Amino acid sequence: MPTKPSLKKNQTSIQSGISPLSVLQRFRVLIRTAQRHSQWIERQSGVTGAQLWAMQELVEAPGLRVGELANRMALHQSTASNMVDRLETSGLIRKERTSADQRVVRLYLTEAGTHLLARAPSPARGVLPEALRKLDEESLLRLQNELDGLLVQIKNMDEGFGMQPLPFTE
Repeated sequence: MPTKPSLKKNQTSIQSGISPLSVLQRFRVLIRTAQRHSQWIERQSGVTGAQLWAMQELVEAPGLRVGELANRMALHQSTASNMVDRLETSGLIRKERTSADQRVVRLYLTEAGTHLLARAPSPARGVLPEALRKLDEESLLRLQNELDGLLVQIKNMDEGFGMQPLPFTE
C-alpha cells in the first residue's frame, strides 16, 4: 500500500538560523511538499491535484460557473475552463445550461466524480491551500504583507518578470 509523503525528512533538514538562505530553503520545502502531495494525489486517484481541488469545490458548491470556480481556486479563467473540459471528458463532471439563460453553464459532479472524490486522499485542495486555510486572519495578513514586500523586491530587480503565478498542472 503506497504511503503518503512525509514532511519529517524536510523538517529536520531545515537549518534553525535565520538568513536569506534559510528562508529560501523553507520556500523550497513548501513548493516541493506541494508538488509531492499533488503527485501522490494523482497516483492514488488518477486525477491531478488541481482537478481534485476543483471537484472538492463543486461538491461544496454545486452549480458553480467556470469563472466562479476559477476565483475559488485563484486561477485564470482559461486555465479553469481547460481543466473543466478535461474533467468533463473523463466523465467526472457535467455541464448544464440554465433554461433562463442558455449562455450560463453550471458545473456539477457526476456520480463517478462523487465516488472518486469520496475515495480520494485528502486534503483534496492540497496541503498548501489547506494549511493556509487553517491560519487565522492575523497570520494570513502578516504572511501576505511579507510576501508582498518580497514581490516588490523581485519586481524592482526584474521589470520583465511579469509577476505571474506558477501554473497548475491540469
